[in-house]
Amino acid sequence: MADDKSFEMTVVEERPVQEANLEHQMDRDSGNRSEQKGFLDRYINPSAIINFGFTLQAAWEASGVSFQFSLLNGGPASLVYGSIFAGVGSTMIAISLAEMASIDPVVGAQYRWSAAFAPSHPAFWGLFQGWMSVFAWITATAASPAYLANVVQGLLIFNYESYEPQRWHGTLIMWAFVIVPVLCNFWFRKLLNTLEMIGGICHFVFLVISVITLGVLARRSTADFVFNTLTHDLSGWTNPAIAWSIGLLTVTFPITAFDGVLHMSDEVKGPKTRVPQSMITAVTLNSVMQFAFMVCLMFCIGDIDLVSTSPTGLPIIEVYYQATKSKHATNILVVMMAFILFISLFNIFASVSRLTWAFARDNGLPFSNVFSYVHPTLKIPLYSLGLVGVVCCLLAIINIGSSTAFNALISLPLISLYISYLIPIVFLLWRKVRGRHPIYGPFKLGRYGIPINLFATVYILYILSFVPLPTIKPVTAVNMNYAGPLVLAVIVIAILDWTFSGRYRFHVPVPRATKGDF
Repeated sequence: MADDKSFEMTVVEERPVQEANLEHQMDRDSGNRSEQKGFLDRYINPSAIINFGFTLQAAWEASGVSFQFSLLNGGPASLVYGSIFAGVGSTMIAISLAEMASIDPVVGAQYRWSAAFAPSHPAFWGLFQGWMSVFAWITATAASPAYLANVVQGLLIFNYESYEPQRWHGTLIMWAFVIVPVLCNFWFRKLLNTLEMIGGICHFVFLVISVITLGVLARRSTADFVFNTLTHDLSGWTNPAIAWSIGLLTVTFPITAFDGVLHMSDEVKGPKTRVPQSMITAVTLNSVMQFAFMVCLMFCIGDIDLVSTSPTGLPIIEVYYQATKSKHATNILVVMMAFILFISLFNIFASVSRLTWAFARDNGLPFSNVFSYVHPTLKIPLYSLGLVGVVCCLLAIINIGSSTAFNALISLPLISLYISYLIPIVFLLWRKVRGRHPIYGPFKLGRYGIPINLFATVYILYILSFVPLPTIKPVTAVNMNYAGPLVLAVIVIAILDWTFSGRYRFHVPVPRATKGDF
């Protein structure tokens, strides 16, 4: 295989002269646009960026408040074995992206890399990927208030017998959980290092408290129930493999979004080493913690009939109540989970606002001049943050019209995020197979690169095969999973945007890396 220097010269020679000139112009234009539209300061210290990724996922908490979906499809087998499967698959994806982050740690991440590694038409792939990434992250941001709204309504039902939940109540609660972190993100950068330290500690400590509480007080399930029960006769899906695969949603989504730390790259000190480290550490630790909690939960679930039919709509409340026999203790344990999910929401808003800003800076969005603005004092992309908040509030309205909106708000970002992971990984894998790898950064996979990238690709395709399926049969207008059609609509929008405007408007800078940069 040619060395890095030979590779760089070969690439330049193989490309048409006009493409190389265009790329040079794009680099220069990017620098000019950055000067005009503001910079983000590098202020995030090493421990804060590790904790940022660690708490952003909040995996055991998110799976704990949503495991009811797997009780219908897959049951304990999906939650226990699925945690292992999803943990390994997600780690392979994170490692693949971490190698790219070490090459080019940029806020735009996947859309920048898709353009850089594309075998042809880099601008098209950059724009297409940008639309997918921004859509994925905005819908992921909307999913977190949905989790928290479910927790709040569940606790209200649990504590007040007279409370009658309405779907519009959930929408109002979601709006509240959007507005608070949006406003607080104005001063987020001043509090980030301290907030991430508190969040990281609580994320781990609360898991230990929960496991000990359930382990000591709860009635034990049998090992046969935990490790040998595959539910496939409750939701209408009778095929065990399909039921198990649909049940993976509960444990797959919480350990996705590990790329959130990438969008903070412009504010991290030493991003070429610390961003990849944060990504891999976050997904690995969260996968282990999620698996531990799912095993504990299945052993300590108590009366599964009472849990699955809990009037609160949040089975974890019934699990804690059966174990502790105390409403006060149950409230505290559930609030602990909600607290970490709330801190995670601060991180998610910070991350997606940076991604939206970067895409606007490269003229990927309509009204890019507005959304690429960085406030000179607050040093945040103010209007991009506001845009994310408004779209999340609009998505929350879905909750009024559909009883399965919560599931859709999880499926939407999972599909679009996985598509955004797939494209650059496939492009980089293709380059490696052809012996035209890029100039690597400090973190490189070496001879393990192709097997890891290939495993990540196959895993992504497998998950994408089942996530769009409805969780219940027969399918009706109410329980239909609209995630697939909505993602398809975004794909159509991206293609139309490229056809009529994007190819003239969008300029994604493709870095010309040299050995001196590393």
